[in-house]
Amino acid sequence: MDLNFSGLNDLIIGYGGKMILSIVVLILGLSIIKRIVKLVSNRFEKVGFDKSLRSFLLSLIKVSLQIILVITIASMLGVEMTSFIAIIGSAGLAVGLALQGSLSNFAGGVLILILKPFKAGDYIEASGHAGTVEEIQVFYTILNTPDNKRIIIPNANLSNSSTINYTANPKRRIDFTFSAGYDNDIKKVKAILNEIAKNHPLILDTPKPQVLLGEHGASSVNYYLRAWCETENYWNIYFELLEKVKLEFDKEGINIPYPQMDVHLNN
Repeated sequence: MDLNFSGLNDLIIGYGGKMILSIVVLILGLSIIKRIVKLVSNRFEKVGFDKSLRSFLLSLIKVSLQIILVITIASMLGVEMTSFIAIIGSAGLAVGLALQGSLSNFAGGVLILILKPFKAGDYIEASGHAGTVEEIQVFYTILNTPDNKRIIIPNANLSNSSTINYTANPKRRIDFTFSAGYDNDIKKVKAILNEIAKNHPLILDTPKPQVLLGEHGASSVNYYLRAWCETENYWNIYFELLEKVKLEFDKEGINIPYPQMDVHLNN
C-alpha cells in the first residue's frame, strides 16, 4: 500500500511540476503575444496600413502565435506532436486548395492596400468596368458607376490587370477633335478655337492651350484642341466647350461637314 502511495506521489510531483511550468509558460506566452501584437499594431499605424488590412493581419498574427504557444505547452506536457502537426498540415493544405480563389483575392487585396494604386474616392477603369471607388475590402473592391450601379470586383482581377486611375493626378488634359469644311479659312478656324479656350475660366493658362491642324479627312479638315484643367473640372469643361464651339462656328459661318450621299437618277 505504501508503494502505491509512493508511486502516486512521484506521479503527482512529476506531472505537477510540468503542469506548473506549463501554466507559467502560458501566462508569460500570452503576455508576450499581447506585447508583440501591440508593437506590430503601432508599426502598422505609423506605416499607414489600411484599417481593414491592419485588423485582419493583427488577428492572423495573434492566432498564429497562440497556436504555436499551445503546441509548445502540449509538447512540454509530453503530448506526442508529430502526428498532430501532420494533421494540422494536411488540414491546412485541404483548406488552402478549397479556398484558392479567396486566397488569390486576399493576396490581391493586400497588394492593393499596401501599394495603393488607387484609393476610396478615385475614379478608375479596370476589369471592363469604370466607376468611383467606394470601398477597398480585403477580398473585394466596390465601385459606384455614374448612373449609381454598384460593381463588386474581386481583388485578384484588379491586381493582375491594367487599371486606369483618372483622378490620381491633380491636372488632366482635355483632347477635342473639331471638323470644319475644306472651304473654310484655316487661320480663322484656329483663331476661333484659340479664343474659346483662352476665355474659358476653368482652363489653365499653363500649359497653354494648343490648336493644331490634325488631319485632312475624307470630307473635312480636322482640328485638335488640347487644353489643361484641374481634374475635378474635366467634364464641366468638356461639355461646355462642345456647345460653345458649335455656337461660335454657326455664328462665324464655319460649316461642320457630315456624311451625306448624292443620288443621281437616270431617266
